[in-house]
Formats: sequence, C-alpha cells, structure tokens
Amino acid sequence: MSEFVVTKRRMIEARWNAVVSRADGTAIAETPKLSVTLDGKPVLGVSLKAGGEGDWEMIVPVPAEAVSDGIRTIIVQDSVTDESLASFSLLSGEALDEDLRAEVDLLRQELDMLKRAFRRHCVEST
Repeated sequence: MSEFVVTKRRMIEARWNAVVSRADGTAIAETPKLSVTLDGKPVLGVSLKAGGEGDWEMIVPVPAEAVSDGIRTIIVQDSVTDESLASFSLLSGEALDEDLRAEVDLLRQELDMLKRAFRRHCVEST
C-alpha cells in the first residue's frame, strides 16, 4: 500500500493540478517518487514542488497526444509500489453514449500495470 495520497485540485489551461500528501498526515521531507503515464508511456514535464504543511504541489501538463478522438486516461502511480493513486480522463471527438468507456480504459491501464508487477515478481522470486 502506498504511503501517498494524491488529491486533485483543478484542471486549468491544459494542466492538471493536485496535492500529494502522506496518508498518515505527516510531512513529506523528500520529493515523492511518482510516475505519470499515458498509454504506458511517461508524461513529460510533470513538476513537483514543496507546498505548505509538508505537502507537495503536483502539476501534470496534458500532452498533445492525449487530445484525440475517444477517451484517453492519464494515471499517477507510486513508483515504489506501482499502486495507482489518481487518474483523469479526457473525452473528445464524437459524443459517447456512456462514461463506461473511460472506466474500461482505466481498467485496461491497471491490468497492464498488474501484469508488469506480476512478471517482475515472478522474475525476482526465481
């Protein structure tokens, strides 16, 4: 289980803003080790800077390749535990009947993450 909690603040000017805090409420002394991915590839330009009360301010720029027809999901994960901490989806193009497609896309991303973690576990345990 991750020691971090990511709380969305807002999305403005193609930047997703969030606060990273420790689950137990204590201050975070060092920069949290987080990864941000879109379709399994790292999102570039993510910034983390120390905020007030031991929290960290996170800014994730929305990459241009995320803006296309359909649903695209960006996932924030703990780099140590590979646990998904937050995500946000972009919906564009043709109007979709249901929001369920975003959930299916997120489940696919999480399944890929679990497969990688399981394979790594199998390699490390032999």
